Amino acid sequence: MHPDIPWIEAKQEDKRLVVFAGGPWNISNAAVLEQRLQRFQAVSTGKPLLDLSALTALDTTGALLLNRTATRLCDGDGKIDFRNARPGHTLLLEKVAAIFQPCAIAPPIPKKLVAILAQMGASAASWFWLAITFLSFCGEAALVFTRQLLRPRQLRFTSTIYHMEQAGINSLPIVSLMSFLIGIVLAYQGAQQMQRFGAEVYVVDLITVSVLREIGILITAIIVAGRSGSAYTAQIGTMIVNEEVDAVRTLGIDPMEILVLPRVVALVVMLPFVAFVADIMGLLGGGLICWSVLGIGPDLFLSRLKDAADLGSFWVGIIKAPIFALLIAMVGCFEGMCVRGSAESVGRRTTQAVVEAIFLVIVADALFSIFFSFIGI
Repeated sequence: MHPDIPWIEAKQEDKRLVVFAGGPWNISNAAVLEQRLQRFQAVSTGKPLLDLSALTALDTTGALLLNRTATRLCDGDGKIDFRNARPGHTLLLEKVAAIFQPCAIAPPIPKKLVAILAQMGASAASWFWLAITFLSFCGEAALVFTRQLLRPRQLRFTSTIYHMEQAGINSLPIVSLMSFLIGIVLAYQGAQQMQRFGAEVYVVDLITVSVLREIGILITAIIVAGRSGSAYTAQIGTMIVNEEVDAVRTLGIDPMEILVLPRVVALVVMLPFVAFVADIMGLLGGGLICWSVLGIGPDLFLSRLKDAADLGSFWVGIIKAPIFALLIAMVGCFEGMCVRGSAESVGRRTTQAVVEAIFLVIVADALFSIFFSFIGI
């Protein structure tokens, strides 16, 4: 090799790659070195060794190029080994390696307040887009329902009747039991308070107004949301995972017509009836406590019930039922149609459907209360 021309080559010695560098590695030969290093190719199976015995000159530029080459050969892993280097060259290489050694920069730790605000913002954005998507789904369902009304022969009465049985008739035992027990609890707690003032007879008024206006329909909606709303999500979601919905679309059938519409219609029709049964069972539970604890017999209870209850209180509760049913059914079907990929998604969407349905029912009930109070009912 010519002593005035920088060069570099690689050899294998005892299963280890040895890179030989020679000539003047300085700023005057930087352009030549850059070209030769770009063409230099060597494959290392371990940590390479740099032999600098033929190096005639070295400055900061040459040391930087050597350090960059060695770092590339060992993929930036660990300290580079040099052999037969002059003491001055070794010192210069160590200083350059220390200065230009890459280091991992730790990401800045966000402040707790900023992290909380960021999480709140992300959640708000997620709920916003979820609401937009849900409104779009409701609009699509409304279009399908209107189209079905214009062509009543295409309504799927068999499927609707089946879901009326599943969501309505089959839910009567649990709804009746829960309403009966809630009536007992409400009457017992009211009796303890009214006995302090000698106004036990007004417990009947308390039970009547509470059950007919709020408790009966609210308990019914919550139970149906946990029972039927979750079932809607799980059924439709499982069909999506099994690609049955894709098969339906392949046949040219709108899934909204055969999966969503019958379930929504069935629940809207049946929930007022289930709520009526819940009202009756709640009044029976309250009447049982009045008879056994307060000594208010059936005749006196029915007399006070007739005075306390009016058609307004009854219809306030029943009018809510179709709205609550529509919310529960739409949320359940919407979350079912949003299932993607796996059974884990079915479980997550089912839980989310129950939470969202109960939340919307409570919000709707609060809006109804404000509205009825505003119009004086």
